[in-house]
Amino acid sequence: QVQLVESGGGLVQPGGSLRLSCAASGSIFTIAQMSWYRQVPGKQRELVAGILSERDTNYADSVKGRFTISRDNAKNTVYLQMNSLKPEDTAVYYCSAYAQTTGRTWSGYWGQGTQVTVSS
Repeated sequence: QVQLVESGGGLVQPGGSLRLSCAASGSIFTIAQMSWYRQVPGKQRELVAGILSERDTNYADSVKGRFTISRDNAKNTVYLQMNSLKPEDTAVYYCSAYAQTTGRTWSGYWGQGTQVTVSS
């Protein structure tokens, strides 16, 4: 099994910045895609950003130019640098990973989520 633990959420004023981290642990052989999603009550979870490698990233249109996703493969960790935050960025942010375990099984995994609130 693989566990994902997010950190870095909190309350920030509009225009401010936050950096989310997500560390994967457990019976990891390799991790392919890592992504950040977000969800607000009553709405579907939406993709914010994904990364396969530093040269292969994708972003939701609403965050392009403001958010940057990166990863440290040695630490099995993915980051989301969020700048110029807006009230509409308020949501629970979830990390996901598509990983192969030491038993050579591929599966998708989710973290427990971290709350980001943008408000003055």
